[in-house]
Amino acid sequence: MALIVRGARVVRGQELRAEDVRLEGPGPERVIDARGLVMAPGFCDLHVHLREPGFEYKETILTGTRAAARGGFTTVCAMPNVNPAPDSAQHAQVQLAIADRDACVEVLPYMSITEGRAGRRAVVPPQDVSRIAGFSDDGNGVQPDEVMLQAMQRVHAAGSFIAAHCECDDLLVPGGCVSTGCGARMGLPAISNESEWRQIERDLKLVEQTGCRYHVCHISTAESVELVRRAQKKGLPVTCEVTPHHLLLCEDDIKADDGKYKMNPPLRSKADREALIAGVLDGTIGCIATDHAPHSAEEKARGLLKSAMGVTGLETAFAVSRTVLGERLSPARLAAMLGENPRRVLARAPRPDDWVLLDWDISQRVEPEHFASMGKSTPFEGMTLSGRVMMTIYRGGVVYDAGL
Repeated sequence: MALIVRGARVVRGQELRAEDVRLEGPGPERVIDARGLVMAPGFCDLHVHLREPGFEYKETILTGTRAAARGGFTTVCAMPNVNPAPDSAQHAQVQLAIADRDACVEVLPYMSITEGRAGRRAVVPPQDVSRIAGFSDDGNGVQPDEVMLQAMQRVHAAGSFIAAHCECDDLLVPGGCVSTGCGARMGLPAISNESEWRQIERDLKLVEQTGCRYHVCHISTAESVELVRRAQKKGLPVTCEVTPHHLLLCEDDIKADDGKYKMNPPLRSKADREALIAGVLDGTIGCIATDHAPHSAEEKARGLLKSAMGVTGLETAFAVSRTVLGERLSPARLAAMLGENPRRVLARAPRPDDWVLLDWDISQRVEPEHFASMGKSTPFEGMTLSGRVMMTIYRGGVVYDAGL
């Protein structure tokens, strides 16, 4: 049956065109009055922690994809910090089977770069990578140069890409939980900028050597942005993502010893935040990704030093991005950073029946108790943001409806 969307301003390339859209999908025929709304291709999140299998007390594929639908995402790429680690086709199939049963949007798992995400031996990619997002060790940076070199060679031969969490272990301070400036202010161990950009610098040399497509996860420092900018100018196959929380907040916004401000990488300096925004505006940073990392309430209630790393992000991503960038980027370009550009990283075309309807100007207060995600910890709690996802359409069917 048909889903007919009338009167929306539809994203077509870099333009908005007022038109009616007819979609074929499940369920009875429905007509939606979308006058005043923006209709964009469904969002795609390159960086989501769904926690299942192995850590279902934090999140499940069922609850995580419901949160994704509420955020306008029709595809999410699931990070490999699950048990068993998806370091083989057999292990990856465990997560895929759950997604086939429970997910309300598309789930593309990452396979790990190394066996067990232990950083010692590069995995051998399976012959069929059609349902795999790419390869990542997620919260671990691959330390030995020779292991990352071999991983890039194998991943490149498989026609896939590496999504790298960049962190040099030998530059880390035990217990590091905040940025350098915040650490000095609050007397807490810090995570330096260099621990991130130094590994990016190493990896870019390996990219030049191997030709492997390479994506920097949750970029957070001015030095990192400049390294990526130079690599792109050289023509290297390098992309990167930034999180909404790194765009809106900086270390100065941490006013209390509260676990809702603890994530890795940490909130950096104001200058770093400005460099991230500049990287978005000049196109160096092409993607917005949430790094959605739900934890239990108890795990986030231990203060900055002892709380688990990570915050919930799927359901606030559009509104935070709109609040920061809405006056600097056109609706079409912002929608591309949340949808089209991430799909380019994946080398996947958008599906013609996946869409999101957006109210560009409405204000909303962030109330985590109403999240679909099991994770309720967000640094945006209580903030009033601009923009709201009104409806998400996946394969022609409505998977989220805010009340249209």
